[in-house]
Amino acid sequence: MKLWKILLLCVSCVFGQTNDSPKQKVDAVLNQWHEAAATANWKQYEALMGADFHFIGTDATENWNRQAFADFAKPYFDRGKGWKYTPLERNIYFNKQKNIAWFDELLDSNLGVCRGSGILILTKGKWLFSQYVLSMTVPNDHADTVVKLKQNDDSLFKTKLNNKSVNPK
Repeated sequence: MKLWKILLLCVSCVFGQTNDSPKQKVDAVLNQWHEAAATANWKQYEALMGADFHFIGTDATENWNRQAFADFAKPYFDRGKGWKYTPLERNIYFNKQKNIAWFDELLDSNLGVCRGSGILILTKGKWLFSQYVLSMTVPNDHADTVVKLKQNDDSLFKTKLNNKSVNPK
């Protein structure tokens, strides 16, 4: 091999390791997020949340700001009980400036196949979650059955919502 090819290969390897694309960086953050949850590592998990972090869970009542989510989740982590979500498929998108990313992913979990989606914002050189949404997937062929199963809970929830003023938070 000629010397210039060896030098080019070495330079490519060095710069390739330090100059990951924005997509690779966001992908790595998403993987860190899931790994921290699976190992109940609250410090690492929380470090990936931006100051404006918001979590929307599978239950209609799970619409939490950062502190409310910490109040819910940290006790599980403190007991060594995280949750394992293994990505099956992931899509990552960016704004033109490459400082805001949004994603959707299908996950294998204790709830079956779920969908995670959210927004990350590049803050002082670090990608941080602004929002994470976890949804359970329901095959269309089973939607009527699921609707019937949750009909009573939905009715109670809607009554509760109708009894309070609906204002954006």
